[in-house]
Amino acid sequence: MKIGELAQAAQCTVETIRYYEKESLLPEPARTSGNYRDYSELHLERLSFIRNCRALDMTHQEIRALLQLMDQPEDNCHSVNTLLDAHIEHVSIRIQELLKLEIQLKTLRQQCQSEQAVQDCGIVQGLNNMEVSNTPERHTHLG
Repeated sequence: MKIGELAQAAQCTVETIRYYEKESLLPEPARTSGNYRDYSELHLERLSFIRNCRALDMTHQEIRALLQLMDQPEDNCHSVNTLLDAHIEHVSIRIQELLKLEIQLKTLRQQCQSEQAVQDCGIVQGLNNMEVSNTPERHTHLG
């Protein structure tokens, strides 16, 4: 199939396919005699796998590791479990960070309870006076 057909079948864009090829997540397709990319069912399966991993917020590094493990189908799946456990921990940490962020935002929101001039807005004043150094350092794999 051509790249447009693959994109339609995988419900993504042509640019996404080219990007995953560039990132070496998707293998290079064969070429037709007219030098068009010729994708197979394997490309569709792999692209769907990549998209499912991205939907779970996995990084390209994690996806690449999983793809390498999938290329060794007879090996023990311990490494897959370990990778997913690490990802679950990253998600847990991020949830805690987001909960703290929600508290900060709600506290900030409480600083302006009425309609007034922007110059007198407690939210704007709070943002002006907020010390960035108090922002917790993120410790997740997403940076």
